[in-house]
Amino acid sequence: MTFPNFNSPDEEIKKWLHQIAFICLSEEFKSLKLELEKIYLEYGEKNYRLAAFQDALYAFLTEKENEEIKQSEAY
Repeated sequence: MTFPNFNSPDEEIKKWLHQIAFICLSEEFKSLKLELEKIYLEYGEKNYRLAAFQDALYAFLTEKENEEIKQSEAY
């Protein structure tokens, strides 16, 4: 999944947003986010919920992109 830019077609942006929504509703994402919230709260992060959400989402997006790269290299 490549990240869209400001010039991306609407359909590409909609596809990207659909994938993000799917990630955010998954149990795996929720579990990682809660785990990160606990860690960040323990270490005194002021906006621990936001930081946990951002880091969990970034981790899932990066994982998805890495999977797609591996698949394209296999062909």
